[in-house]
Amino acid sequence: MDVVIVESPAKAKTINKYLGKNFHVLASYGHVRDLPAKDGSVLPDDDFTMLWEIDTKSKKRLTEIANAVKNADKLILATDPDREGEAISWHVLEILKQKKVLKDKPIERVVFNAITKKSVLEAMQNPRQIDIPLVDAYLARRALDYLVGFTLSPVLWRKLPGSRSAGRVQSVALRLVCQREQEIEVFDPQEYWSIIAQLNNDSSDDFEARVVGFKGEKIARLDIGSEARANTIRAALEGASFSISSIEAKPQKRNPYPPFTTSTLQQEASSKLGFAPARTMQVAQRLYEGINVDGETVGLITYMRTDGVDIAPEAIVDVRKVITSEYGGKYLPEKARVYKTKAKNAQEAHEAIRPTDLAKLPASVKSQMDPEQAKLYDLIWKRTIASQMNSAQIERTTVEIIAKNGDVVTQLRASGTVVTFDGFLTLYQSTKDDDDKKEDSKRLPALAANEKLSSKGVVATQHHTTPPARFSEASLIRKMEELGIGRPSTYAATMSVLQNRGYVRIEKRALIADDKGRIVTAFLESFFERYVEYDFTANLEEQLDQISAGNLAWKTVLHDFWNNFSNHVTEIKDLRVSEVLDALNEVLAAHIFPVNEDGTAGRVCPKCDDGQLSLKLGKFGSFIGCSNYPECNFTRQMSQTGDSDTITSEGPKVLGIDPVSGLEVSLRSGRFGTYVQLGEQDPEDKKIKPKRGTIPKGWDAATLDFEKALSLINLPREIGMHPETSTPISAGIGRYGPFVLHDGTYANLPNVDDVFTIGLNHAVTLVAEKREKGGRRNAAQTLKELGEHPEEGGPITVKDGRYGPYVNHGKINATLASGTDPQSINLEQAVILIAEKAAKTPTKKKAAPKKTAAKKKTAPKKTAVKKKTPARKKATAKTTELEE
Repeated sequence: MDVVIVESPAKAKTINKYLGKNFHVLASYGHVRDLPAKDGSVLPDDDFTMLWEIDTKSKKRLTEIANAVKNADKLILATDPDREGEAISWHVLEILKQKKVLKDKPIERVVFNAITKKSVLEAMQNPRQIDIPLVDAYLARRALDYLVGFTLSPVLWRKLPGSRSAGRVQSVALRLVCQREQEIEVFDPQEYWSIIAQLNNDSSDDFEARVVGFKGEKIARLDIGSEARANTIRAALEGASFSISSIEAKPQKRNPYPPFTTSTLQQEASSKLGFAPARTMQVAQRLYEGINVDGETVGLITYMRTDGVDIAPEAIVDVRKVITSEYGGKYLPEKARVYKTKAKNAQEAHEAIRPTDLAKLPASVKSQMDPEQAKLYDLIWKRTIASQMNSAQIERTTVEIIAKNGDVVTQLRASGTVVTFDGFLTLYQSTKDDDDKKEDSKRLPALAANEKLSSKGVVATQHHTTPPARFSEASLIRKMEELGIGRPSTYAATMSVLQNRGYVRIEKRALIADDKGRIVTAFLESFFERYVEYDFTANLEEQLDQISAGNLAWKTVLHDFWNNFSNHVTEIKDLRVSEVLDALNEVLAAHIFPVNEDGTAGRVCPKCDDGQLSLKLGKFGSFIGCSNYPECNFTRQMSQTGDSDTITSEGPKVLGIDPVSGLEVSLRSGRFGTYVQLGEQDPEDKKIKPKRGTIPKGWDAATLDFEKALSLINLPREIGMHPETSTPISAGIGRYGPFVLHDGTYANLPNVDDVFTIGLNHAVTLVAEKREKGGRRNAAQTLKELGEHPEEGGPITVKDGRYGPYVNHGKINATLASGTDPQSINLEQAVILIAEKAAKTPTKKKAAPKKTAAKKKTAPKKTAVKKKTPARKKATAKTTELEE
């Protein structure tokens, strides 16, 4: 029998069906070992030796794998076809070598891009060995990320208490978000005017024309900068005669987009479906690993971590068949389209993301998927089919118009677009197409050169330029890809790290840098500028790609990086905290010291009018304080909204009245942050606390409305009854983030908003997946309620715990004998078991009261005299600096 190793149990089950009885497919459950999160896991002085650690769960699974391999004829490593998959195979192989179970057994590495019977069987016929250069690239990337994190974080802790490195790639992504915030803060709006003439022709067809020239001078979008000039031009038009000087119609072709890569899928799923990148990858993973379709588990899409845009030839044949049968021959080009990746070294996987069977139309499989899976499959299917369709044919018409008022001549222009053949647009329009459609959808009436026109009015409108838009997760990924920062397998993780560490938050899909993130970025820009430069990070990514191609030694890259980086860290360690604060005050001036409404300088202390405001580092983080401390004790947060001031200084802010209880729902500020509360504390019974809900990370207290506040107070939210157990499934927010809970099993949710929107089917799926992986069970399940204890009172129940069924009464748990049916236990039997258990349980003796009588005098013991040290003045959040 041959042993096959894959990552997930779901994949193992499906592949075992394909391969048959002569194969034993086991799951590694992802990575089996990693670098311990402590100093010394990578040793630069020992030629970058890496000390790996196997977690407890993986030890058990590896023992199972080792026992299976011991009796096997062959070992086949069939993990994912990317760098991480290659690394998992390498780790498993290294551990099996250490366990000495391989002996002379043949070892093969196989990869398949889709989990279908055909793909798996073909892969088995084409084995290879582990790709060592790809493993080397993984080792280099892992070592770099570890060394940056565990070398930079201590420096940040010493200079900026409470801060730590976001990560090598994540720090650069954070810098993009923070720089966009800076651009918005310093943006100076510019006034400009647009002048539009409402015209019609002899057929009374209306259209609009925009002023593009006046008295021989060309006028661009921002050239009319004042109302006076706008009125001058408008006056010239109001009494003018209009005629068409020229008409130009240009045919244009709009080509379809290539099939999805990881980054383009994340971008489109974010824009069109509202999925976060992490959620997109979770749903895509399920589609890849397999969905039960007509009683058979089959992978519906190819591997979803890829930067390739090509499609297998046999798949292109299937695409062209679908186009002909579903849309007609006019949508099929003569030759198949060939796409080439723009990535300099596309090595993550071989093919673009596409359906494994193009004949499975979205409508035919929709009923067998949950709503999110159906939406994502529909998006992937349409993009794949559209990529091989004919181009759209578009005619863009530009009409030049002359307006004469005496000797004054004004030029106007009207433009419109007509789609003469929709081509691929009949099936798929990207987000960019949607935006272009809004601008170019104006259609002009039939017009002719030299035709006279009449005016129905002229409108001059004032505008102001707007600052650049904040990044969304989709646009940030697009920017990172343009700059060559990160790779397909890292984009979703980068977004998650920035949010989980509190460096950015999401509001209405926009990424907003929090103060914590602004400070870390300002520090890195000031003292580690080279290592957060976009070009430097992109060049390092290119070197890692060169390693994976076998063109560069991985330890050479590490040596070059580490020698410069470690020396720089040593220099920065000697900086005084005051020097760091001076640099941050300068970099963050526009953010933390904005000019006051009356035009006065933002750094002047508003309390003493004499001191200078400065960034301070306290026990609970950063804040703004006065240089005249302690004479002046003015402090404020780095940045705060008007509502947060109201909460702090004027007490709770009432948001509304709960329709059920009739109590006020209020927004409040406490020692651990802002929260919402239902009603008031009962002064006579302080043990009973009013219902409260903490404002979750990423939500802005300043914009919190009554509806959201009420939903927080009413957590946990019951989603519905589990279809198998008829017990409730609930959703809530806990210490480790949002979750769904069923009978003690917790399954994480990707974001807070899912707590309030997740449906029963999706929740059941998440719980099942968590249990399959060994989900956390915090509470024993009650199997049977027997009634009150006849002598002592209190309920007696039968429960199912971690180690089997038992009887419970208060703090006494009595285990049931092996083989006993828990449903057969009655109250009388339970009381006997409880009594026997209580008799065996030792009771704690009460401590004897201390004697107050005079003690017998004894010779004093000689003790070392401790030298007294002066009492240290108690530090406060306003005065503490790490140097002290």
